[in-house]
Amino acid sequence: MSTTATPHGRVVVVTGASGGVGRATARAFAAGGDRVALLARGSEGLAAAADEVRSAGGEPLVIGVDVSDAKAVDDAAQQVVDTFGPIDVWVNNAFTGVFAPFTEIGPDEFRRVTEVTYLGYVFGTRAALRHMLPHDRGTIVQVGSALAYRGIPLQSAYCGAKHAIQGFNESLRCELLHARSGVRTTMVQLPAVNTPQFEWVLNRMKGRARPVAPVYQPEVAARAIVYAASHAGRREYWVGASTAATLLANAVVPGLLDRYLARTGFSSQQDDERHDEPANLWAPADGPQGHDFGAHGRFDDEAVHDSPQQWVSRNRRRMGAALTVGAAGVLAARKLAGQARR
Repeated sequence: MSTTATPHGRVVVVTGASGGVGRATARAFAAGGDRVALLARGSEGLAAAADEVRSAGGEPLVIGVDVSDAKAVDDAAQQVVDTFGPIDVWVNNAFTGVFAPFTEIGPDEFRRVTEVTYLGYVFGTRAALRHMLPHDRGTIVQVGSALAYRGIPLQSAYCGAKHAIQGFNESLRCELLHARSGVRTTMVQLPAVNTPQFEWVLNRMKGRARPVAPVYQPEVAARAIVYAASHAGRREYWVGASTAATLLANAVVPGLLDRYLARTGFSSQQDDERHDEPANLWAPADGPQGHDFGAHGRFDDEAVHDSPQQWVSRNRRRMGAALTVGAAGVLAARKLAGQARR
């Protein structure tokens, strides 16, 4: 079942809300009059995100939390319920990463990426279910990536975590369906997005980390996440033509894609220049000693503001019906033409 908004708007929780996709998503929910709990580590980013939520028409609740701490996430969920009431939507989005070949990532670093990017989703989902299941309603949106299906070089820890989220979410979805639960979970698979993450990742390469083109603005992702929250009957949504192309190619010719990425995956993820910001692996880059980075990264000049493929993903039944009607029309026209010739 879809979440039902209260007269004061839905109660929405967004993790990783201090910057990037999480920041844009919080604004998008606020524009609908929702009350938005902002969960993240970075105090400067959280404060700025709260101001944006108010300006957009929502009501913010700032909670500083490291999502790799299960108890802290449970406590945050309880704080949301105590302040706003039952949770309608929980968006898992927080992550961190290391930009380096696998052999140059230390065990503690790999573990940290896994704990934040994968277990953070597990702990967030568990906290959300603890409050949603008794009410038999609510939606959990897992913010995924094309890399949940297709691993690429230099991001082994992040790709591994996204693959793990995909499997975990599928398992949970089956269990909820088996129980005939009113709680829904869905996943939104994103393309490369113009966010501050490429300044934040721990980078061991010579060049400055960058996304593989084409790059989309975080507002494109935010619109998809907000839509998915209200249409969670679908198991997942794909955002961006590059996501669709990557997932389809990986399903058909994965070995060929391995070789292609081996040739192009290093150069396409680096700029020649090098400019290091403090990595956020162990501490937030937008903490008390840092500054607010906002939702956008440094790729505004090339980032795409819309995704026609996203419309197709939302309306695939309508498209399928149109194609069926169109095909039937073609066959009918051919049949009439044949009769006329006779």
